[in-house]
This record gives sequence, C-alpha cells and structure tokens, in this order.
Amino acid sequence: MNRAVVTGTGLWTPSEGITNAELVASLSQAVEVWNAERAEPIERGEIEERDAPNERFIVRASGVHHRYVIDKKGVLDPERLRPHLPLRGEDEDSIQCEISLVAIREALAQAGRAPEDVDGVIVACSNLQRAYPAVAVEVQGALGAGGWAYDMNVACSSATFGVQAAVDAVRGGSARCVVVVSPEITSAHNNFELRDYHFIFGDACTAVIIEADDEDSPRAGWEVVGTRLQTLYSNNIRNDFGFMNRSEDGERDAHELVFRQQGRKVFKEVCPMVAKHIEDHLADEGRSAEDLDRMWLHQANLGMNLLISKKVLGREASASEAPVILDEYANTSSAGSVIAFHKYKDDLGPGAFGVLCSFGAGYSIGSVLLTRR
Repeated sequence: MNRAVVTGTGLWTPSEGITNAELVASLSQAVEVWNAERAEPIERGEIEERDAPNERFIVRASGVHHRYVIDKKGVLDPERLRPHLPLRGEDEDSIQCEISLVAIREALAQAGRAPEDVDGVIVACSNLQRAYPAVAVEVQGALGAGGWAYDMNVACSSATFGVQAAVDAVRGGSARCVVVVSPEITSAHNNFELRDYHFIFGDACTAVIIEADDEDSPRAGWEVVGTRLQTLYSNNIRNDFGFMNRSEDGERDAHELVFRQQGRKVFKEVCPMVAKHIEDHLADEGRSAEDLDRMWLHQANLGMNLLISKKVLGREASASEAPVILDEYANTSSAGSVIAFHKYKDDLGPGAFGVLCSFGAGYSIGSVLLTRR
C-alpha cells in the first residue's frame, strides 16, 4: 500500500475585506429600517423587534475581527446584504472554478508539480454553485489535469473528508497525485440580516496536494499517519436551500434557505465530541496528546478552539500549538483548518507531529494526523 504525503498547499484570498465596525454600521441601518417598517405589529407583539448589532458582541461571541469577501459593496449595502455575483455564461469559468485554479496553482508550485501530474480532483466545500456538471470536472478541464474528478459536501468538514478520500485513492493506487480544493464563497449563503449570524463567515479557497510516496525519491512534505471521520445527525446547524425548493408545496421562511444554527447547543455538544475524537484517533495510532506539536483546528469560533485544545492537551494551548486565523478570515467553513495549516506549517522541522481537524454541520468531524518529513 502506498504512503500518502501532503506535498503542497495553496490559498486564494479575496482582495476586499470587511471590519467588524463596517459590518455593524451596515446592519444597524438595515435593522433600524426593518423595525420602523414593522412598528405596529412589533407593538402588538405579533413579531419581535430585531436586535441591533455591536462590535463587542461579535468579538465576545466569536473572536472574529475581520473577514474577506468576494464582493464588499453588496454585503455592506443595507438594502441588499449579500454579495453581487454577476451571472456568467456557460462558456466562462465559474466563480468556484476560477478561484480554485488560483489556490491549486500555488499548491502545485509548492509541491514542484505540474497540472498534468494531477490525476484526481476533489472539490470539497459547504456549498456548490450548481448541481451538475460537477465543479470538480470543470476545474479538472480548466487545469489540464487527467484522471477523474468529483464534488463532495460535508459542510465545514468537507476539506478533511476530501483529504481522507484523496489519501484512500493514493493508498489504494487509483491515483498518484490528488488535489483537494475548497472554494468557499460563504458570503453567498450567510445571513447578513440578523445580528446572531452576520459576522460569522468570510470567503476563501484552499488547495491541498496529496501524493503517493516515491520509494526511489521520497517526497518531501507531511506524511499522513492516519485519517478518521465521524458523523452524527443534528439539526442544530442547517441550510435548506436546494433544487427541490421550487417544487415544495407551502412557503418557507427565507431564512431557512441560508445558514442558521443554535449556537449554544452546538458549542455544548460539539466541543466534547471533537476532543474525544482527537484523543481516540491519537490513541489508536499509538500516540498521545503529549506528542502533538501543533493542532490546526477548524476556525469557526475562538471559544470552541480554546476549549477543545484545552480538553485534548489537559492545559491551555499556546498560540503556537493551536494557531488562530479566524480573527482575520472569520469562519471560512471547510477552508479554515487548511488555512491554518497553510500559514503555520513551515516553521516546524522534520519529525514534527500535528493534527488537522474540522467539525461542523452534520454533525461532522474529520481528523488527519500528519508528521513532517
């Protein structure tokens, strides 16, 4: 069985960013108008007044200070509160294909590989812009790669689930060089109308190159020691947008067609699950928390990451042991843990050991144990 090695990573970051102050100013205007237009039913108790946002709430609730978005103007327009995404013709690269190519090319350059070396492409992200043809097949064609390609969605755990699929393909011999790319345009499925959600997400795209080891010339990078996936059904994080909406009898609340969650329940239920998942994975590989040099955790909420790392290590983690990027990027869904890995892997020397871990809707948890060559 082939050994699998992560030989390169890449990152696309939008050119436009939004601070908490800008986001609060935009939603404050929108909330004021919404409440004024519904003053009478609010007074009668038929509907609830919407809460105004504030920067202190955002930082305390999430640790997020900033996020990048594909279109700042649309998100900050109080009358729109969503990005402008111009419709593209069928003969043009889709948005997700376009940003995927940027991240993939950086990852290939880092790996010392060319597009023609790739024989597997997995587009793994929380929302895909169409049902078919698969975005992955489009990326494969635009990149000039061979082999096969497919899309997959496991919400915020898509990237780690994609990495396991790539590792399995490499170990099993169905591919030699697989790209896992996560084009997360989260601003298009975030709810910017409500205080509890408007600050959570940002846009980004990551790419990971997984290769079969070459016995004659071993590949440099991070060898995959083991992978583990776990799912448990929960409605606490949900998005009901889909192709069957147009055929449903009855009317949905528009907020059902974008991201929503019961944040306190998620925090309470997911943190211990993730900590145990990592502990069990380490134990089954003959390792312990003491062996960990770094934890590249899903970047959804600072409080969750602090608690999970503390449960695993038995103490508070240092900034080096569990690096954080969500203060700058916010929650980029499945891309978050990979951004942390991309930015905070090169300072570690040979023999370093770490875990890349995601968690999110499903519930879903994915962990990848890695050691530096």
